[in-house]
Amino acid sequence: MMSFFLSLFLFAQVSIADEAKPLKDNPELEAKVQSISNELRCLVCQNETIAGSHADLAVDLRQQIRNQLLAGQSKDEIISFMVERYGDFVLYKPPVKSNTLVLWFGPFIILLLGLWALLRHIRKEHDSTGLDFNNPDDLLKARVLLSTVKKDTK
Repeated sequence: MMSFFLSLFLFAQVSIADEAKPLKDNPELEAKVQSISNELRCLVCQNETIAGSHADLAVDLRQQIRNQLLAGQSKDEIISFMVERYGDFVLYKPPVKSNTLVLWFGPFIILLLGLWALLRHIRKEHDSTGLDFNNPDDLLKARVLLSTVKKDTK
């Protein structure tokens, strides 16, 4: 019986959702807030902009952007404030700087290292056969081996 009431209580908590808040009275202001919010990363979600995040911090940051716009600050000033406060990580597209080089070039370096390792492995496998197909004697050996395989499979 206790578990029934506990599950009923939990279900009631889940079903209570915040109502969608209408756009503010100033649609132009909201468009600016949305534009700036699309350039900033949610510090909680980390793979979403604050415009698309429903985290409490993202809601607070959108409100802070709105307040700063109302105070007359420009988009660049607001973004500079956010970077000063949270670092380059808050930018959804961080600039290429010495401390962000790994973010920008790390995947390419890993890809090149993988290709190098693959080519090295392929060369090693090729060298392990010991056959040079430009050499007529080795070509003859390969033909003999292939004919032996064909006979065995019949």
